[in-house]
Amino acid sequence: MSIERITKHFRDSAQTKLDSIDHLAVPIAAAVDVIVGALTSGNKILCCGNGGSAADAQHFAAELIGRFERERPSLPAIALTTDSSILTAVANDYQFDQVFARQVRGLGQPGDVLLAITTSGNSANVLEAIKAAHEREMIVIALTGKGGGKMNEALGDNDMHLCVPSERTARIQEVHLLSIHCLCDGIDALLCGDE
Repeated sequence: MSIERITKHFRDSAQTKLDSIDHLAVPIAAAVDVIVGALTSGNKILCCGNGGSAADAQHFAAELIGRFERERPSLPAIALTTDSSILTAVANDYQFDQVFARQVRGLGQPGDVLLAITTSGNSANVLEAIKAAHEREMIVIALTGKGGGKMNEALGDNDMHLCVPSERTARIQEVHLLSIHCLCDGIDALLCGDE
């Protein structure tokens, strides 16, 4: 692989992040407020996504249960992507598009938050999870890209849509990770004070 090609990846990633500031700063701040409001009210965060987005969902839950950059009490978060018995049972007995929705219906409570991650905005199982979250009177925070896809119609008035202004999956995922770190930092700042 050429150095020029690698350099282009770095430059493209940095530029996509810079291009995203005006699109995402305000909704990320609003999402932090919603998450902290849920957590301080005794609610929890459920997270879902497929592939790289599943890894991001797990990353976010791990940062809340463990810690981000400073010590604080554990915060209630569950990645719906990790229990292979649940995932395979639901996919086998129902359909794969129900693997997250069944968990949301079983675990979600009014006031909980669903962090729904899909780079295209079109993942059927994530869209079904959003329907289930709305049935359970949960707020949805969606991370997408590529214009948001079907997610644009699935979200309600109280939900938040963090849509990365890019068509490239790798760049969208890189901004999703940065957005997740911004969420974690904002949660810590509101709960523990600025440092």
